[in-house]
Amino acid sequence: MPADRSQAPGPPTISEVAAEAGVGRATAARTLGGYGYVSPELRERVLSAAEKLGYRANALARSMSTGVSHTLGVIVADIGNPFFAGVVRGICDTSRARGFDTIVLSTYENLEEEIAATNVLIDKRVDGVIIASAAVGRGEVAHIKAAMDRVPVVLVDRAVAALDLDTVVIDNRDAAREAVEMLITAGHRRIGFVWGPPVAKPPATRRELLAQASRNLWTDGERLRGYLDALDDARIPFDPELVMAGRKTEERATAEVARMLAIPDRITAVFCTETDAVTGALRALRAAGLSYPRDIALIGFDDSAWAAVMEPPLTMIAQPVHELGAKAAQVLLDTLEGAEPGRETHTLRSRLIVRASVSAPPAS
Repeated sequence: MPADRSQAPGPPTISEVAAEAGVGRATAARTLGGYGYVSPELRERVLSAAEKLGYRANALARSMSTGVSHTLGVIVADIGNPFFAGVVRGICDTSRARGFDTIVLSTYENLEEEIAATNVLIDKRVDGVIIASAAVGRGEVAHIKAAMDRVPVVLVDRAVAALDLDTVVIDNRDAAREAVEMLITAGHRRIGFVWGPPVAKPPATRRELLAQASRNLWTDGERLRGYLDALDDARIPFDPELVMAGRKTEERATAEVARMLAIPDRITAVFCTETDAVTGALRALRAAGLSYPRDIALIGFDDSAWAAVMEPPLTMIAQPVHELGAKAAQVLLDTLEGAEPGRETHTLRSRLIVRASVSAPPAS
């Protein structure tokens, strides 16, 4: 509805210009502030409304002469990781189809690198940012909030509770629960969880473990919760000895699986929540002279071509990586085209690809 200035004191506001133009306040702010992308049609409507209402002529002149970069900034943990490579491919394919280029930066899960990358993208005057953030608590999100003041921001792969943003993720908790339920249905009760909290040793109680998970990356915490959900449903007691702790590396996964195989009541199955955890577990089995699924059942995250050609082929959770990136780009580009940010969590479904790495535990 057009703004009524008949009783309004003082100069017109951005909200009044937005109402006159029939657009959201964020779109009017980007147009009049000369930052971020706005479609030509919406830009013209905002500028016409501002001129009609007499909105700050100097700001109007600036916005008329300010161009846009038609570029999206993307921040991920590691572009060399096949998961993030697939996500970035989805972002690039979708943005290119709508006339946008992309700038991609890796942070290697380092918050200082993430802050620097965010500043670089803002300095490059990108029109919006998609970020897989390593931030966890409220004290770690100031750089993202600063970016939000300049351009639209969408989170991908990781939710951050301290931020009210559109977020695109997969069903990590449900996926983990389904995988562990499959192991339990096959008869397993001693199930190792490989890729746990980055502490010296796992907390002794379930409550302490969940508290630690809340201070970890969102994806890791959700997968751990799915593992615990499945144990709870089957009334299997939580055993901290069956949870990997420490640095998240292939070498650490190998050492932790070897430890779980050496305890008196050893594991009969392993659930691995990252590709490097899978390869670490396989190394530990080989070193112990064991094989899957005869001695140990195994399920992993991040399906790949190599998992299908292993002998026997591995049962894996397939994440919709391309769709994840494409959806994040779509949400961001729709916002740039004038849609109001929905502040929604868009959850995509993964698939459990059943192959031949799960069987009943050995009779002994």
